[in-house]
Amino acid sequence: MIWLTWRQFRTQAAVVFAAVAALAAALAVTGPQLADLYDAAGRDLLNRISSADQSLYYVGWAVVLALPAVIGLFWGAPLIARELEDGTHRLAWNQTVTRTRWLATKLALAALATMTVAGLASLAVTWWSSPIDQAVGSGGSDASDPFFPRIDPMVFSARGVVPIGYAALAFILGVTLGVLFRRTLPAMAITLAVFAAVQITMPLWIRPHLVPPVQVTLPFTQAEPTSIGIDSVREGDFGRPGAWVLSERTVDASGHPATLPPSFADDCGSFSDCVAVLVKSGYQQQVTYQPAGNFWALQWTETGLYLGLALGLAGFCAWWIRRRLT
Repeated sequence: MIWLTWRQFRTQAAVVFAAVAALAAALAVTGPQLADLYDAAGRDLLNRISSADQSLYYVGWAVVLALPAVIGLFWGAPLIARELEDGTHRLAWNQTVTRTRWLATKLALAALATMTVAGLASLAVTWWSSPIDQAVGSGGSDASDPFFPRIDPMVFSARGVVPIGYAALAFILGVTLGVLFRRTLPAMAITLAVFAAVQITMPLWIRPHLVPPVQVTLPFTQAEPTSIGIDSVREGDFGRPGAWVLSERTVDASGHPATLPPSFADDCGSFSDCVAVLVKSGYQQQVTYQPAGNFWALQWTETGLYLGLALGLAGFCAWWIRRRLT
C-alpha cells in the first residue's frame, strides 16, 4: 500500500521538491554575502541592498506564501477525489486493505511530504531574510522602505514554523473537500476559495488576539503623526521598532475617544501649530500593538491552531469514509 501510494504521488512531489530545491540553492549562494553586508552596515543594510537581492527577497516571500495553496490544490484535493472519481478505491478495499488503512497510508505519506517541503522552504527563506529582518527590527526602516517587520502580516506568514501549519491545513482541507465532493476539479476550486478565506480571516480577526497585545498612550509629539486629524499616528513609528500596530485612536486628557477641539481650525496655521494645539488640549494617541518580541509566541500558537484543525479534518475524513462513503 505504501509503494502504491508513493507511485501515485511521486510526480507531484518531485515537481514541488525540485522547485523548492532551486529556490534554496539560489538563497544559499547569495545568503552569506547578505549576512556579511549586514555585519558591516548594520541597520543601514536596507539602503545598500542590491536590486537583485530585493527581488529575491520578494520571490522567496511569494514562494512560501503560495506553497500551501499549491499543496492543497495539487496534492490534497486529488489524493482521494481522483480514486473516488475513477472508482479505484473499491478495488483497493477488495485487496484485504481496510478503509482506515487505505486512508491512513495515503494521508501519512503525503502529509509527511507536505510538512517537510513547507518546512524546508520556510527555513531557507527565514535564514536568508534574517539580516533584512534584523535591520528592520532594529529601526533601520521607514514608511518608504519596501520591507516590513517580520511580525507584520505581510511577512509573518512566510517566516518561521507557521508555513508548516498552513501547508498541513491546506493539504487536509483539499483531501476533505475531495472526499465530500468526490470530484477533483470542484474540490480544487473550493479548496482554493476556502483556504484564501482562512488566510484573510486569520490576520484580520484571529491572530491579533492569540497573544495579548500591548496598549500604550502617547503624546502626539512622540507618536509623530503624518497628518493632523483623529487616528493619524503612523504605524510602528512610536519608539517600538518592529511592532505590528493593531489600532490607534485619539483620546482626550481623560482617556475618552475625542474629536478635534473647537478652536483647532483657527489655531492650526502650520503642522507644528496643529501638534501644539492638540498637545495643549491634552490630546493623546492610544496605540494597541503586538511587540516584536511576541513573534515566536504568535508563530507557535498559530501553528498549533492550524495543526489542530488539520487533525480534526483528518478525523472527519476517516469517519466519513467509514460511515458514509459507499
